[in-house]
This record gives sequence, C-alpha cells and structure tokens, in this order.
Amino acid sequence: MTSKAYPSVRMRRMRRDAFSRAMVRENSLSAANLIWPVFVIEGENRTQAVPSMPGVERVSIDILVTRAKEAAALGVGAIALFPVIEGSKTPLAEEAYNDNGLAPRAVRALKAAVPDIAVITDVALDPYTSHGQDGLIDESGYVMNDETVAVLVKQALTHARAGVDFVAPSDMMDGRIGAIRAALDADGHIQTKIISYSAKYASAFYGPFRDAVGSSGNLGKSSKETYQLDFANSDEAMRECALDVEEGADMLMVKPGLPYLDILARVRDEFKMPVAVYQVSGEYAMLKAAAANGWLDYRKCLMETLICFRRAGASAILTYGAVDAARWMRE
Repeated sequence: MTSKAYPSVRMRRMRRDAFSRAMVRENSLSAANLIWPVFVIEGENRTQAVPSMPGVERVSIDILVTRAKEAAALGVGAIALFPVIEGSKTPLAEEAYNDNGLAPRAVRALKAAVPDIAVITDVALDPYTSHGQDGLIDESGYVMNDETVAVLVKQALTHARAGVDFVAPSDMMDGRIGAIRAALDADGHIQTKIISYSAKYASAFYGPFRDAVGSSGNLGKSSKETYQLDFANSDEAMRECALDVEEGADMLMVKPGLPYLDILARVRDEFKMPVAVYQVSGEYAMLKAAAANGWLDYRKCLMETLICFRRAGASAILTYGAVDAARWMRE
C-alpha cells in the first residue's frame, strides 16, 4: 500500500519504456552534425597507421577519395583535411601556399569526385614549418603575429582557389579572421566560409595529432602557450570569440572537447551562432586505449560523448570516430 507521503510526481514513469524515453529526448545527433578529420599524404595507394591513434591512418589522395565517398553515403557532413608534409618544411613555410601543394590537390580531388560532402582545410603553418610552430618565428623563437597572418592569408587564398567550402584558421594569431575575410572577398570568394578556432587551448591532449602530422619532432620541447589559450581561462575565450565574430567568422570552434564543455556551452549561450567542437586526438586515443584493455565500451562511450557535445550546444563535432558513429546510426 502506497503511503500518502509518497510523491505523486514520479520522474521514472517517463523513463520506463523506450518509446517514452525517445519521445522526450532533449538532444539528438545525426551524421550531418559530424566532421571527419583525415590525414592525407603524398603518393598513390598509400596508407600509414598512426600508432597513437588506433584505427586512424594517413592516406594518399586516391584512397581518401574512396573513403570520402563512403563517408558521404553515410551522411557525414564534412571532411577536415590535415596534410602530412614529408618534405619541404622551411622556417618560412612557403609550401603552405603552394597552389599545387598537397592540400589544394586533395581539395580539388574531393570536390570533383564527392561534391556532396563539405571540405574543410586547416589554415595554420605547423605542418609546413621546420620548427613545428603555427607561425613564423623571430631570432628568439617567439611566434610573430602580423608576419604570420600575411602567410595565413596566402594559404587561405590557395585553398579557396582550389574550391574548398570552409577554411579553418587554427593558428590563434590576432586579427587573422578579419585579414582572411577581407582577402577572400577581394579575390571573389565571398561564399567561402570561415570556421574559426576561436577558443583553442594550449592543451596536452594534442599529442597524438602532432605525431600524425609529423610536427611533434620539429616542435621538440617548445610550447604554443604564447598564442593558444591558457586552460585556466574562460573570459579570455569569450573575448577571442567576440573578436572573431566581429571580424567575420561564420562558425566558432572550441578545442579540445570534453574537458572544455563549460566553454562550449558558454560560447553557444553568449553568441547564439553556430559552434563546432573538436574531440581531439588525445580524447579519441584514451577511448580506444581503454576499450582495448576492456575497461569501457568504445561504441557506447563515443556515442555518449557526441551527445554530450550536442547537449552543451555544438552544431558540429569534429571526431575521428565520425564514420564509426555514422555507421552505427544507420543500424
């Protein structure tokens, strides 16, 4: 017999059945929300495993096109290109704006073969510099701002002329969004969109990515703390975002992901515009390593984290598990 003191409101009633749970679910995820980061290398019919990122490979353009078709068929929204430069690294990163470089050739191949999937290119110099920094350095090793922006503008124009849908400046230089927007518009690329890495933190979670693009060896013991955000700060990220909005960014980015859900939620709440989040290499590697040891279920944990990003306000999610998640959503 139920006591009169027992609550009349029973929250578990709506959780009892699958249909009622689905009916009132507050957030959803589709493959269209996913962006798949890929590493591209020179050559033909080449693949290279990335040991620190189980299941991830560097691939040549021909294999990338085949895999992009598979991703598009699953409904994945976009591919984010990260070139692995095996030579031609210089202090001034001249290869970054080579019209026939690896990134623009990959863009042209993808847009010709898979027009229905968006293509995003990274605008930063670390794959191309002999010192591994995201910009040009002076004699003391300090990354120079305005000199770097001038090269980033050239890089963005090279990608736009190749037909890319989005350029994504990830360098964290001051004023680069405005400079790139002005240059794109002046060159007739008014429809080329900008995803700005506005809140990119100086995080220790990037290690496997740097292994994958081959910049970790060049960077050595140097850090990126003079231009990436201090992970103790939140207000500073809001100032960065506000500046990028004013300068013409079409979408903002928070990076890394799970350790920065508070930043993601705050950016979405304060700016009311599309926000992407990057589930970075270290986050992915931890899930895969724990799953390999039998400590957690990779599939369940990946899907949970993706919903967490949506719940916090992400419009789009960069994740190395994009194709896995898209395939599971089809089942």
